[in-house]
Amino acid sequence: MQHDKIFDLIELEHKRQLEGIELIASENFASPNVMKAAGSILTNKYAEGLPKRRYYGGCEVVDEIEQLCIERLCSLFGAEWANVQSHSGAQANAAVMLATLNPGDSILGFSLAHGGHLSHGSPVNLSGLYYDAHFYGVQQETGRIDMDDVARIAHTVRPKLLICGASAYSRDWDYARFREIADEVGALLLADVAHTAGLIATGQLNNPMPHCHIVTSTTHKTLRGPRGGIIMLGKDYPNPMGKTTKKGDIRKMSSVLDSGVFPGTQGGPLEHVIAAKAVAFEEALQPSFKEYTKHVIQNAQILSEALIDAGYDLVSGGTDNHLMLIDLSSKGITGKDAEALLGRADITANKNMVPFDTKSPFVTSGIRLGTAAVTTRGFAEKEMVQIASWIDRVLSQGDQEVEKVKKEVHALAQLFPLHA
Repeated sequence: MQHDKIFDLIELEHKRQLEGIELIASENFASPNVMKAAGSILTNKYAEGLPKRRYYGGCEVVDEIEQLCIERLCSLFGAEWANVQSHSGAQANAAVMLATLNPGDSILGFSLAHGGHLSHGSPVNLSGLYYDAHFYGVQQETGRIDMDDVARIAHTVRPKLLICGASAYSRDWDYARFREIADEVGALLLADVAHTAGLIATGQLNNPMPHCHIVTSTTHKTLRGPRGGIIMLGKDYPNPMGKTTKKGDIRKMSSVLDSGVFPGTQGGPLEHVIAAKAVAFEEALQPSFKEYTKHVIQNAQILSEALIDAGYDLVSGGTDNHLMLIDLSSKGITGKDAEALLGRADITANKNMVPFDTKSPFVTSGIRLGTAAVTTRGFAEKEMVQIASWIDRVLSQGDQEVEKVKKEVHALAQLFPLHA
């Protein structure tokens, strides 16, 4: 059989992950069992529809797999219902919007420029093209969301859908207050917890489930599963006017959301990925995962404090979760150049706009860092302080330090294998 160059490239990526330090906040290292399921023979099976309600034959086994995945997810988050078929978090959000809104309806989300997500109303995304999108942001002085300001905008806009959640916001969310505002204006409340799902599942952060009508997430990031999306409803599905509805109404809403996924926004589910999700959810139900998520936040706080001590400006002054956003304006370097310099030292981060940024999204004034992946490798306080020192050396001294830091990074990485 002829050798395929693809496998050489996969090995190069394996080497990159082994030797470097992964600080991209939306990335993590899935376990061997998660990857084994994702690469399994289940990739051959087409299974349009839902368990016990398929459009294809031969689905007896994948029905059991998908149902087990749903049960584990509901147990993990205390949900009454879940759909595990979304291919990504963005598609989960698109399915929710298709199921609950009409084109042109108003939505209110967290501004992408302040740390929100493309799928919460960005004009270049389906959510901004098909719906009338409005935004709230952070206060320039504090870098934090002002809930009174969210209420003011909501009462002006009167959205059909109010969205909370972010891709670059380092503070916890007041879901109870968001629910009060949603009830006041008659809006559905959607929490997109893609970044913080693993931290929420283990009780490290506020839980949106008792307050939000619908919860979406990805399954990688802090959940440490395969790439994919999920949609959930709480045990007592509340309507927008503040009344708790009957269980039958949960079934009605779940049916609407199911149809938003299939046939609304995608075809056959990826049963190999659903199996991998199920493995990840079982791992997240173990006591060791709770300890892991505690360390993720501890590492983020240690890293943020070390960077502040080194003279860096962090948006909101620190972090409650796994990530931080660094404003490099005072350092005389752009996010784009900082990403490139760190990358040459095998420290992987991503350029990111900061609130009220004067530079374009392709250049940016900031970088975003996260600790989920390095915590999976076993990094702790000592390593976080070291990483902060390396970042400062590379960004403040430039080319003359890149090769030196790169060698030190490789030496440290050898002590922490991906799968010990």
